[in-house]
Amino acid sequence: MGKTRAVLFNTLQYAVFFAIVFTVSWALVRQRRLRMVFILAASYVFYAFWDWRYLPLIWASSSVDFWLARRIDREPEGRARKRWLIATVVLNLSVLGFFKYTNFGIDSARAALLALGYHPPELALRIALPVGISFFTFESMSYVIDVYRKELKAHSSYLEYLGFVAFFPHLVAGPIVRPRDLLPQLGSRARFNPAEASEGMFLVAVGLLKKVAIGDYLALNLIDRVWDAPLQYSALEVYAAILGYATQIYCDFSGYTDIAIGSALLLGVRMPANFNAPYKALGIQDFWRRWHISLSTWLRDYLYISLGGNRRGPRRTYLNLMLTMLLGGLWHGAAWTFVVWGGIHGAALAVDRWWSGWRRARGAAPRPGLVGKALRLLLTFHLVCLAWVFFRSPSFAQAWLMFSQLTTLTTFHPNLSGQVLLVLALGLGSHWAPERLYRGALRAFQRAPFPVQGLLLLLAAMMVRRLASAEAVPFVYFQF
Repeated sequence: MGKTRAVLFNTLQYAVFFAIVFTVSWALVRQRRLRMVFILAASYVFYAFWDWRYLPLIWASSSVDFWLARRIDREPEGRARKRWLIATVVLNLSVLGFFKYTNFGIDSARAALLALGYHPPELALRIALPVGISFFTFESMSYVIDVYRKELKAHSSYLEYLGFVAFFPHLVAGPIVRPRDLLPQLGSRARFNPAEASEGMFLVAVGLLKKVAIGDYLALNLIDRVWDAPLQYSALEVYAAILGYATQIYCDFSGYTDIAIGSALLLGVRMPANFNAPYKALGIQDFWRRWHISLSTWLRDYLYISLGGNRRGPRRTYLNLMLTMLLGGLWHGAAWTFVVWGGIHGAALAVDRWWSGWRRARGAAPRPGLVGKALRLLLTFHLVCLAWVFFRSPSFAQAWLMFSQLTTLTTFHPNLSGQVLLVLALGLGSHWAPERLYRGALRAFQRAPFPVQGLLLLLAAMMVRRLASAEAVPFVYFQF
C-alpha cells in the first residue's frame, strides 16, 4: 500500500533520525534559509515514513492557506475578506471531513435506515485517515483566521510557513502551535542555549518514562485486559482499570508532548506547554485550563467565541459550551462515543459556570477550605474518569459493560498485582506531587556537569529499554 515503518518517538529509529537532524541543522545555523530548507525536508521525510502518499495533501493544504491568507491581508473591503475566509474554512473542513468522517457518516446513515426497517446495501468504502490531519488542519486554519481578524500579518516567507505547519516535533499529534508562537522563531537565527538543551534532554527522558514505564505498562497489564472482557473482572479491578486509563492517557499524551517540546528545544525552538497537572483541577473549567491546553484554547478562541461565547446571555452561553464540546468530541474521533464524551464535558462546563455564577450572586466564599478543595478535586477527577470510559470504549455496549460491572461491588482482585498497583500509584502520585519537586529536579539536572547528565540519560534509556514491550506501542493521540 505504499507504506513504510512509522518513526515513533519511543523507538531507536527516531533517536537516529533526530541525531541526524540535530547535527545537520546546527551545522547549518549560519545559513538560516538553507537550515530551514533542511528542517522542512526532514519534516516531510518524517511524515513520509507514516505514509508518503499523503505528502501532497499536507503540502497542498499549507500552500492554499498561505496564499489565501495573503489574499485576505491585501483585501481592504470587509465582505471580500469574509468571502475568502469562508472559502478557506470550507476547504479545510471539507478535506478534514472527507478523510475523517466519510466512513462515520456512511455507517451512521446505514444504522439509522436499519433502525427504520430499511436494509440498504453495505458500502465497502474505506478511507484511510492521514496521520495528524486534525492537528495540521487546525494549525493552518488558525493562521488564516488570525490574519482575517488582523491579529497577525500575512507571513512573507512561503518556506517558513511550510516549515511551521510541517515541523516534525508537533506534526502528528500536536501540540497545536499558534503561528504567532512558532513563525517568528523559524524566521530568526537559532542560537544554541545549553540550559534549554539540558531542559530538552530532560523533557525527552521524562516523556519516555511516562509513556513506557507507566502508560504502556498499565495498558498492557491491566487496562486492555479489563476492557476486552470486563465481565471476567471484579468491580474493584474494573475501577482500578478506569483509574489506570486516566493515568495512561495522561502519561501517554503528556509524555508525547514532553518529547515533542524537548525535541524542539534541542533545535532551538520553544513550543508552549500543553499540560498543567490536569487531575489537580478543582472543577471542570479548571480541568480544561490544564488538559490539552493547545486544543482547549483553540476551541475557545476559534469556535466558542465565534459562536458568540458568553456575550448573549446565560442560556446561549450554556448552548455554546455544549456545541463547542460536542464538536470537540467529534474532533477526537469519528464515533458517537466521542460525541457523548464531549457532551458530558459540555454539560459539566455549563453546570460549573452556572454554579459559579449562582455562588457569586449570593456572595458565597470564592475559595473553599481544605476539605472543600479535596471534595471538589475528587468529584472533578471521577467525573473526568466517567467520561474517559466512553472515550476508551469502542462502543456503547462496551461502556455499559464497564459501568454494569462496577455496580456488582465485588472486591476480589487476583489481577491487581503489587507491581501494577505500584505503577498506578506512581503515575497518580507523581501527578499530584508539588510542582516545586519537578522544577527542582529540572534545575538540578541543568546544573549537573555534562558527564553526570549523560549518565542520568543513560540510566533512563536503560530503564525504558527494560520496561518496553517487544514492539513500540503507538501513542494514543496518533489516531486523532
